[in-house]
Amino acid sequence: MVERWPIVIVGGGPAGTATALFLVRRRPELASEILILDKAIHPRFKVCAGGLIPHTIACLEELGIALEIPHVPVSRAFALTPAGTVEHNERRGFCTVVRRDCFDALLVDSCMRRGVTVRQGEKVLDVVEHAEFVEVKTERQNYRASVVVGADGSGSLVRRRVFGHDDRTIGRAIMADVSALDLHWAFPNDPWCKFDFRPAAEGLRGYAWMFPCSIDGTPHWNVGVYSSQAKAQGCRMNGLLEKALSRIGARAVRSCAYPVRLFHSRTRLATSRVLLVGDAAGVDPLMGEGISFAFEYGRLAAECIAAWREPGSDGVAAYERMVRESWLGRKLRRLNMLERMFYGRTSKFWFWFAVSSERARRVGLRWYSGQDGWDQLSLPRGLARLGQEAISLMRGLL
Repeated sequence: MVERWPIVIVGGGPAGTATALFLVRRRPELASEILILDKAIHPRFKVCAGGLIPHTIACLEELGIALEIPHVPVSRAFALTPAGTVEHNERRGFCTVVRRDCFDALLVDSCMRRGVTVRQGEKVLDVVEHAEFVEVKTERQNYRASVVVGADGSGSLVRRRVFGHDDRTIGRAIMADVSALDLHWAFPNDPWCKFDFRPAAEGLRGYAWMFPCSIDGTPHWNVGVYSSQAKAQGCRMNGLLEKALSRIGARAVRSCAYPVRLFHSRTRLATSRVLLVGDAAGVDPLMGEGISFAFEYGRLAAECIAAWREPGSDGVAAYERMVRESWLGRKLRRLNMLERMFYGRTSKFWFWFAVSSERARRVGLRWYSGQDGWDQLSLPRGLARLGQEAISLMRGLL
């Protein structure tokens, strides 16, 4: 027996649920035509630091979703770099840390309350695109869909089956959760987070982090290491994680690693009936952040699918062009450039510039976190001045 659905979304994480939520917000009558398939049953454990930047919070507010789950607001951040240490205080909040099991379950529940069908514990085994439909095979059922959204993460089955295998843009992250009650120093009343970029001077294309979080009502630290290059980095990253844990007095902690698919400007994102969103499409190569991009991929996918049946529509194939020409595509391309600047041969200068220029840090953080819509501007205010300042400082070094 084959079930027919107009829209099948493979993956019930932030990208898949955001696609459904933005689509229902735009076209409420389509809620009954959307099926989300997820191999997990929510809430489920998810390996992720769980930092929500201000842009993500704005997306939740736009969708009418209250953050009614345990979360830790963070207003202070420390950055340890090869050129020195800086502290940033953000009155309106630097980020909000959640646990992905609770956060993703909240999004899934929001979809169901809006009339979207969600089938959990149903693993997708194959996806085959035909001229008139897309065949989706699961452990339980066969489906025929008019459109399929691949929202199934960095190791996306949809991507492999439809677009082919591609591991040229795979990063890696490894992390561990440590109970603050087991450490020899107290959990802060004013939670802060830390980013350690010093390993970049030793060849790591990434950083180590330390985020406060709440697990089952108990304060914890989430400690991890990210690299934009996965190959031949495992031993180095494990060593850095062990060193970071030893600094806070934590030992024999079980760690979890996961791949991070990074955005590449030449990566295919759509065919005539299949499109990729979120980690399946590619995320931020500089920091490995993907949740805010999951919402924006979902927004563009929803816009494309909503217009799909209208006369003169290019179909969902237009989605790839939409992503590349949007502010989202511009931001991801600029983050590719920043990854090369801070983790490449010129990293020494750029870390020195970031430490030396308060204006650079202020503008850069506003742009990265999406405060006041700065990441959507074609040329953020103050960026031209920053370029002139960087040139002047570089000339001073020569």
